[in-house]
Amino acid sequence: MKFVILTGMSGAGKSTALKMMEDIGFYCVDNLPIALIEKFVELADLRDSELQKVAVGIDIRSGQALDEVNEVLDQLKSEGKNFEILFLDAEDSVLVKRYKETRRNHPLAGGERVDKGILLEREKLAFLKKRADYIIDTSQLLTRELKAEISKIFEQNQDYKNLFVTILSFGFKYGIPADSDLVFDVRFLPNPYYVEGLRYKNGNDKEIQDYVLQFDEAHDFLDKLEDMVNFLIPNYIIEGKNQLVISVGCTGGKHRSVTLANELYKRLEKNKEYGLKIEHRDIDKDAKRK
Repeated sequence: MKFVILTGMSGAGKSTALKMMEDIGFYCVDNLPIALIEKFVELADLRDSELQKVAVGIDIRSGQALDEVNEVLDQLKSEGKNFEILFLDAEDSVLVKRYKETRRNHPLAGGERVDKGILLEREKLAFLKKRADYIIDTSQLLTRELKAEISKIFEQNQDYKNLFVTILSFGFKYGIPADSDLVFDVRFLPNPYYVEGLRYKNGNDKEIQDYVLQFDEAHDFLDKLEDMVNFLIPNYIIEGKNQLVISVGCTGGKHRSVTLANELYKRLEKNKEYGLKIEHRDIDKDAKRK
């Protein structure tokens, strides 16, 4: 039997993830009382049981009983019961936004602000995050992307690393993305905006790509950036980082940054040690066509 404990921060998407696990054949139980976990595993693990894949949701709603989880997990381990822990996380600012959008109260906030409840929850769940086999940061993930990550781990049985990398192009005129970890300025390259016939195209168009990549400086930049990122990522994984946003910016976020972000993505996508996606934040802003 495959036994998974699904846990994480309130608002990070645990309920959605449980539904996704049901879709790939897991028998899911949410908010099972901690005292019943051992008995549930025992029943599910019977030889004549039809339950081959089981997921149990545990979160802050367990209250004081949450303190007993470590003891229960240690007991299961001593009995030779194999289990994996999936921890869903998200940035505090994202969690606050989600609570405001749904107009729900955080279970630990009481009469305080939501961020106070989030801080307390992080402290109470820290031991589970430390024990987790997989950590997925849902801050930047779309529903379909979360589904793909869960499928990769539990359905396709691919090796999974806890780091998810987002390559993000942007325009400095619209501000540096607030969630950036690494920011690179490519305004040193000639700007296609001032070239006849190129102004209203973007970095996804071949004409812009050909223009930007004709300069040796563009390739030198990509070589050095790729080398640095390949050095940093394994160290980020060791350190426990689970979300990395690499932002590449030019003036308007349409030409140079898009082209180089696409090229960096192509260079990194062959690496299977981490999740990878690309976004172009400002590519459609002030869009005009002849």
